[in-house]
Amino acid sequence: MSFSEAYDVIVVGAGHAGCEAALACARMGLATLCLCIDLDSVATMPCNPSIGGTSKGHLVREVDALGGEMGLAADECFIQMRMLNTSKGPAVHSLRAQMDKRRYHERMKLTLETQERLTLRQDECAYIVEKNGVICGIVTASGAEYACRAAVVASGVYLNSRIHIGEYNRSQGPCGMMNAQLLSKSLKELGHELQRFKTGTPPRVLRRSLDLTRMEIQCGDVPPPNFSFMSVNADRVQEPCYLTYTNAATHEVILANIARSPMYSGSITATGTRYCPSIEDKLVRFADKPRHQLFIEPEGLSTQEMYVQGLSTSLPRDVQESMVRTVAGMENCVIMRYGYAIEYDCIYPTDLNPYMMSKRVGGLFFAGQICGSSGYEEAAAQGLYAGINAALYVRGEEPLYIGRSDAYLGVLADDLTVKGTNEPYRMMTGRAEYRLVLRQDNADLRLTEKALRTGLISDERRRRLEQKRKNISRVINAVGRSVPADDALNALLERHGMPSVSGSVKLGSLLRRGGIGYVELAALYDFLPKVDAESAREAEIELYYGGYIEKQNEQIRRAQKLEGAALPKELDYLAVSGLRIEAAQKLSAQRPSTLGQASRISGVSPADIAVLLVLLKKQGE
Repeated sequence: MSFSEAYDVIVVGAGHAGCEAALACARMGLATLCLCIDLDSVATMPCNPSIGGTSKGHLVREVDALGGEMGLAADECFIQMRMLNTSKGPAVHSLRAQMDKRRYHERMKLTLETQERLTLRQDECAYIVEKNGVICGIVTASGAEYACRAAVVASGVYLNSRIHIGEYNRSQGPCGMMNAQLLSKSLKELGHELQRFKTGTPPRVLRRSLDLTRMEIQCGDVPPPNFSFMSVNADRVQEPCYLTYTNAATHEVILANIARSPMYSGSITATGTRYCPSIEDKLVRFADKPRHQLFIEPEGLSTQEMYVQGLSTSLPRDVQESMVRTVAGMENCVIMRYGYAIEYDCIYPTDLNPYMMSKRVGGLFFAGQICGSSGYEEAAAQGLYAGINAALYVRGEEPLYIGRSDAYLGVLADDLTVKGTNEPYRMMTGRAEYRLVLRQDNADLRLTEKALRTGLISDERRRRLEQKRKNISRVINAVGRSVPADDALNALLERHGMPSVSGSVKLGSLLRRGGIGYVELAALYDFLPKVDAESAREAEIELYYGGYIEKQNEQIRRAQKLEGAALPKELDYLAVSGLRIEAAQKLSAQRPSTLGQASRISGVSPADIAVLLVLLKKQGE
């Protein structure tokens, strides 16, 4: 084959995964081509107009800490910013922002267009060319032939996608976009089996047709926090969201027409997401609930469209109109876009190694919803990870490994590539066993140094990280000092409802009580160093949760012994005496790299791991 152009890396798709992958490769010095089926779909938000949320906010902070773009873009384009779960511990605090969807798309598209060594082009990838088990190029639907040394497939929900609204359905991408009808066949020819998943969206409604006074107002935090560790707090006017509820009349309309839903009529056979069910599913699965929350969210400053979070549906348009008008504040509602379900092809992610590269074709990486995940944040995190490792692959360097004890990104990648998924995968705090040390506030402390060798970390980011570490250390050292009790200190304790003290007391012990902040103590004692709020809060968390954090670090050290136990690449599991047949078959199929990965494969028991551990010890003698 005679290729017309040559690139180091080709990225297929320009959604949240594709944008991060393409930017990472170009910024790491590689000639990069990013193909997009429609340039108007670059970094679009076909579902909810938000970034972040529970656990997802962690991923955005981690993308930022590794040198990605999503956090910076979100900080520029948000119209409301809120920290969730503040009544709970810092391990589950998560930042969530309402986005101006059009502005976010335009901002990310311009970032790709102006990035050196990156070419953004509208075309459809139709065929992946490999030679001797290694990718060497791609062919597009228009007939263009491009050579490459690596590729990242980040095609989202576009592969053979079909949308459903009641009895109506057609071959189409999200939001009326074209779909990709050719690449699935090529992936199958390369040996990748495909599965069929489904997701969906709620209707979008006209703001002026709503009575927002009948709903509960939901305002943002003032001043608004940031996703990026590099952003400067910018106080701005924020747009409120609104809360309302379904009711018995809403449920009656839905249940009377549920047979017309494609999920219940049999039109859709793909697997839907468990953690973001349609309103039809909610009523069936939670029949005892008298009402369900609906968040009415603005989609931007230049549009009257409002997103009805919590009302995802594929019911027919007449049913959608009837049901929304039963909701308080929506009696005269005008639907601008009807909710729909979309089903699409995706790979089995267990076909990938821990670095998101295909086990079947060298240099072929995958990221985002094609890997069976859901969500913009999960996609962006995979895109950055796959992009970094594609660039390192081309440069002939060791891959970057992010493990379960390093980041939520590590949990995400490990769950997908080792455990696999039989439904659209969503990141949740409960999936991270080390979540006390994987907090969103310390993502830079955990990850930025790991990314230094990629070249994605600027000198200014590195300088800020070093300063933050110094500030935290200064605070922890300073509060180890004892001070005599006095009226000012006891007045502070009284304001927080704490008993007074006599004699002397260590300042660190006061912070460990909780409630009192370092800034308050620094106002009383001149010898305490003045540091930024972020560093002070980090030190407070380390002091308050120090014992628990050390216990979790010990758990990590024990687990890393398994992660460090490499399994021979050509080990014949079926010949290992003592392994159960099911375990041997699954280990043979997935070929885990380490004993730790083997322990997380469904069907492999602790007894099977003990057998492998004995085998490794014998081989090491």
